Amino acid sequence: QEPLVESGGGSVQAGGSLRLSCAASEYIKFCMAWFRQAPGKKRERVASIDSLGWTPYADSVKGRFTISRDSAKNILYLQMNELKPEDTANYFCAARTVRDCSPFTDRYSAWGQGTQVTVLS
Repeated sequence: QEPLVESGGGSVQAGGSLRLSCAASEYIKFCMAWFRQAPGKKRERVASIDSLGWTPYADSVKGRFTISRDSAKNILYLQMNELKPEDTANYFCAARTVRDCSPFTDRYSAWGQGTQVTVLS
């Protein structure tokens, strides 16, 4: 399997938007997720999408973030709107080769290298 590769991170003012992308190769047909990790904090699941299209979100991002995938291009997206300083973190794309998703990091077998998102107040 090819590695997962994220892109789209950067610095933005609070209230702004960013869209993250993850080149996912064949993982796109299984469970995929976005996690984030801020300095000194545990890695947490932001959103995931399973093979049937179910998309649970962390409470902190509901209504602001949208996960989606383009199966034809093998790309996973995370559209982030109304960004807040507390969204500042390194964002990771992850995949597991089963249909269902999990909120736990150890259930994912493939990870990207991460892309930094910094929200300025």
